[in-house]
Parts: sequence; C-alpha cells; structure tokens
Amino acid sequence: MKKVSKRGWYIIIPLVLVLVYFIYDSFTQKSIKDIPGGFKEQAFVRNEQNKGGIVRIYAVSVSDIPNAQFDEAAALFPTNDYASTTTIYFFDEKEGYPTSLELTPPHFDTAAYKAISIIKRTGTKK
Repeated sequence: MKKVSKRGWYIIIPLVLVLVYFIYDSFTQKSIKDIPGGFKEQAFVRNEQNKGGIVRIYAVSVSDIPNAQFDEAAALFPTNDYASTTTIYFFDEKEGYPTSLELTPPHFDTAAYKAISIIKRTGTKK
C-alpha cells in the first residue's frame, strides 16, 4: 500500500472539509415549515410550456395568522428570471382552502374560498 505524502494531505483535507460543509448546508436549509405561522402548501399549478415566462401559482394554508410571516414564507418559493411570475395565495386553515388551482384567473373558486394574503413575485430580468 502506498503512503500518502504530506502534499496529498494538504489537498485531501480541504476537499473533505468542503464536501462536509456542502452536505451540512443542504440538510439544514430553511423550509416553509420552519417559519412561524404554521404554513402548509395545499395546491400548486405551473404552466406546461417554457417558451414564455414560467407561471407558478400556490395555495398555502396558515394555522397561526397573528404570528405568520408571509413575506418570509413567500421568499422561499421559486422565482425565475425573464418574465416568470410566482403567485402565492395564503388561506386561513380554519376557513378552508382550495386543493386544486387553475392557470386562468381567478385560479380558484372565489365564492368558496377567501385568500387572507396574496403575494406575487416576478423575476428580475426581462
């Protein structure tokens, strides 16, 4: 068996440390469940074609409205550049929420469900 030289250890140890950091970072990412408010994604729809901007629409239930941090939760949803939009509808968990959404407005049955907050995010480049 060949012995690893001192120079080899100077290369191997930093590579192992970087790999350990990447693994740790990927397992400790914040999710919507970590934000105060009791958020839970209930429905999602996305346009099928990619020739224009990507359109994503989410329905999210909220169980603790007084402590809910809507902007922080909305920041965790994906948004792409080049005319893409992400719309997040927040609903009171006690009042009900849609379990399916449509791409065409108003996206859900507005007679049956009332959104308590709507946040729309767009990409930065056009």
